[in-house]
Amino acid sequence: MGRLQVVGAAVADGTGRDPTDVDVTVEDGWITQLGASGDEPGERLDAGGLTMTPGLIDAHVHLGLSSPIQPQFSFQISAAEIAADIFATAGAALDAGFTTVRDTGGIDGGVVTTIAKGKVRGPRVLSCGPVQCQIGGHGYYGADWEPTELWSGHHLPGLCALSMMSGNADELRGNVREAFRRGASFLKLCVTGGVVSAHDRLTDTQFTVEEIAVAVQEAAARGTYVTVHAHNNEGIRNAVEAGARCVEHGTDLDEPTATLMATRGVALVPTFAVVERLLHDPAEVGLGESVRDRVLGVRERMIEALAAAKEAGVRIGLGSDLIGPAQDRRGRELSLRAALETPMEALVAATQTNAEILGLSGQVGVITPGAQADLVLWNGNPLEDPELFSDPTNAVLVIQAGQIVKDLR
Repeated sequence: MGRLQVVGAAVADGTGRDPTDVDVTVEDGWITQLGASGDEPGERLDAGGLTMTPGLIDAHVHLGLSSPIQPQFSFQISAAEIAADIFATAGAALDAGFTTVRDTGGIDGGVVTTIAKGKVRGPRVLSCGPVQCQIGGHGYYGADWEPTELWSGHHLPGLCALSMMSGNADELRGNVREAFRRGASFLKLCVTGGVVSAHDRLTDTQFTVEEIAVAVQEAAARGTYVTVHAHNNEGIRNAVEAGARCVEHGTDLDEPTATLMATRGVALVPTFAVVERLLHDPAEVGLGESVRDRVLGVRERMIEALAAAKEAGVRIGLGSDLIGPAQDRRGRELSLRAALETPMEALVAATQTNAEILGLSGQVGVITPGAQADLVLWNGNPLEDPELFSDPTNAVLVIQAGQIVKDLR
C-alpha cells in the first residue's frame, strides 16, 4: 500500500478544533504523521483549496431496505434486484463520504462480508442483522392474514433479513443468539411503535424491561451492546432501566428522561433526513400516503428532543435512517443538523461521537496518528456552507483505509 502524503488541505480533524493547514501522512492504511511531510518517499497528493475531514460515519442505515419498500415486503422484487439495490446503496454511501456505517436492521451477514472482501464498493459495515421485535410490533410487515410464523420466509439468507419476532423472553433469547450466529456485532430492539409501521402507534411500548434485559445480557456476554428504536419516553426509560446503551430517534424525549440517559451514559442518535423525505414524498420510497400522516409533527418534536438531550449532556450521534431507493444524499443529515446546531457540531457528531457510539473510538472518526486513514476531501468548506455535505459530488476525493476509492479531481 505504501506511503501517501496529502498536502495543502485545511484539516478539520473531527474533534471540534478549527481547521488547520497541516500535511497528513498515511502508511499502509493508517495515519502516521500530522505536520510537514518533508521529502520522504511516497505518493504526494496536492489538496490545495480543499477541506479534509475524517471519513463520515452514519450510525443508522438500512442497506437492506434499498428497494421500494412495499413491493419488497410483498415479494414483488427478485433477490437479484434486491441485491443490486443493496450494493448500489453501499457504493453511494462511500461516494457521499461515508466510510463507516452502522446498519440497524435489514441485512444478513453475507452483505457485510461481501463488502469487506472488496467484491463490491462500500463502507465498513457494523450490523445488527435482523431487528428484534415483539410479535406484531414495529418491524413486522406481514399481511394481516399472514401467520406470524411465516414472516421469516421473507428472509433471504446471506442477503436480507429485516426482523425476528419474539413472544416472550425465552423466544427473544433464542432469536438474539441466532442473530449473533449470523454475524451481528450488536443488537437492536424495537421498544416502541414506529412511523413506518403497520400494526402500532408511536405511543405504544413494546417489550418489557425484563425482556429487554435478556438481550442486554446476551450482548454483554459477547462484549457488545443493545440499541433501541424508541420514540416515546416510557419505552426509552424501560430500555435504559434494562441496560441498553443507545436510543435511536428519541422523538418525544423529555428533560427528565434525557437526564436519566445522561446519568446512565446512554447515547442518542436522532434521524432527521428520513423524516424530511417521508414528509416530502412517501411514494418515492415505495410507501403509501398514510405514512405522511404518521410522520406529521415528528420533525418538530425531534428538534425539541435534540435540545433536551444537549441540555442534559447526552452523547448525541448522527444517523440518516434513509430507506428505499436513491439513498445517495446521505450527507443531508449533516446539513439538517448543522441548521439546528452548528456545522462543526454536526461534523463531530458524524465522526468522533459516532465512532465512540460504535465502539471504534480512536480508530475512525478522527484525523490523528494511529487512526485508520479514512479521509474525505471536500470541494469548498462545508463548515462554512454545510449544504455542501448534501451533494455527494462535493466529496471530490474519498480515502478508505489508505486507499483512494473515489477521485473526482
